[in-house]
Amino acid sequence: MIVLSEDSQRTSGKDAQSMNITAGKAVAESVRTTLGPKGMDKMLVDSGGSVVVTNDGVTILKEMDIDHPAANMIVEVSETQENEVGDGTTSAVVVAGELLDQAEELIDSEIHATTIAQGYREAAEKAKDILETEAIEVSADDRDTLVEIATTAMTGKGAEGAKDHLAELVVDAVLAVEDDDGIDLDNVDVETVVGGSIDESELVEGVIVDKERVDENMPYFAEDANIALFDGAFEVKETEIDAEVNVTDPSQLQEFLDQEEEQLKEMVDQLADAGVDVVFVGDGIDDMAQHYLAQEGIIAARRAKNSDLKALARATGGRVVSNLDDLTEDDLGFAGSVTQKDIGGDERLFVEDVEDAKSVTLVVRGSTDHVVDEVERAIEDSLGVVRATLEDGKVLPGGGAPETELALQLRDFADSVGGREQLAVEAFADALEVIPRTLAENAGLDSIDSLVSLRSQHDGGDFTAGLDAYSGNVIDMENEGVVEPLRVKTQAIESATEAAVMILRIDDVIAAGDLSGGQVGDDDDDGPDMPGGGGMGGGMGGMGGMGGMGGAM
Repeated sequence: MIVLSEDSQRTSGKDAQSMNITAGKAVAESVRTTLGPKGMDKMLVDSGGSVVVTNDGVTILKEMDIDHPAANMIVEVSETQENEVGDGTTSAVVVAGELLDQAEELIDSEIHATTIAQGYREAAEKAKDILETEAIEVSADDRDTLVEIATTAMTGKGAEGAKDHLAELVVDAVLAVEDDDGIDLDNVDVETVVGGSIDESELVEGVIVDKERVDENMPYFAEDANIALFDGAFEVKETEIDAEVNVTDPSQLQEFLDQEEEQLKEMVDQLADAGVDVVFVGDGIDDMAQHYLAQEGIIAARRAKNSDLKALARATGGRVVSNLDDLTEDDLGFAGSVTQKDIGGDERLFVEDVEDAKSVTLVVRGSTDHVVDEVERAIEDSLGVVRATLEDGKVLPGGGAPETELALQLRDFADSVGGREQLAVEAFADALEVIPRTLAENAGLDSIDSLVSLRSQHDGGDFTAGLDAYSGNVIDMENEGVVEPLRVKTQAIESATEAAVMILRIDDVIAAGDLSGGQVGDDDDDGPDMPGGGGMGGGMGGMGGMGGMGGAM
């Protein structure tokens, strides 16, 4: 009996599991060489010829054209890690891939996928408990540690040459926007400028608005400025109903024009009477209003975005008003200076020297577009980890130290787990060691020797012992200042485990339509599919379709 349509495809049992595992491992393998301070970069070229050069895991996976549904589950791991913490995306994906690899061996040994999934979940919970216990407490006042965390997040990325300088800026930015409600990184605006060196990047304690003053006769600079934020149009209001006016004399027309001018003059007088030096308007500004504003020496910018108005209100302490009749001195914001400056060939308004700026701007400079983009990605990762540290107050040593410790303790824990789940817990422990092993490989070191040294140190009770990718020695990572937030590791383990378990539990894939496909670039359409799913053609090409899927049931 034929139940499925002729175009449908079905793969079940071990074939389905093998296909999905192979796809997940291929995704993990694609970013594995980017891990660590000596990780390599990837060049991604899209169909339009745009080039991205990066070693940021989530960026690589987003830019790749991945079609395979199981492979996309691994991509989601990196996206979750990015959204929750901001860093550790590559680690999460690599661990997920290794969990699948270890599971494949267990499946070949006739261990049921459900048993493996149960063992993985138990191991993940135990791993998170161990990390919580071993984590190092950090005070929010410990600026040195915050800088070290920001520096660690940038190590091995395009910003490494100026990581010390940038780390200081990142910590200053996060501390500036922290308030009673927590830390909202939307209040840290990152502006990129092509030109100059990374060392010239700076933190503006205030807002840079991508606007110019509307009239050349307005001043370039206002000191100790009172700032009005008006979310409306600086124009004469139109009537709400259609009206027709018959003019029988030229003087009547002039009266209408004079009346419009008078209305605009009154609006400007309202600002002047309130002591306004600068006004940001959400809509347009009439030409005559621009003239009167210039006469009063008021700097004005039009069509400011809502996000800019909100940032200005937060930075200057002002309030956005929708009706100028409601404007009072209490609604005005204050800034030590408002200046129109040239930045990267564009004229922008700098609102800075604010006493307690809760909205700040990081100006990132670099010699080329590719450099600036990669530095921006490194800074965003760094902002995320500093925020996570301030919120949780706990950190872990880097250099593969947590993973080595977890592998050691989980092997002991496996002895207390009954049944075949014990084998899954041991496999989980082996999978975690992919992190120190990969760090060693990417640094050109002997991974076996490095792993043996790490295990020896941790066996002796040295939790903070990690691998120095530069010297090849096992050193105290806490003393060296190589630390990262607890949440980076716990989230990576949680996300990787959930994705691996979900993939392992799939034993039947039913696809509507023909999703099979060989490796990208195959000339023969009838050629053999890549076992267990299409390959990654052209180095960074798309993941192939669900190759190897059988015919209709």
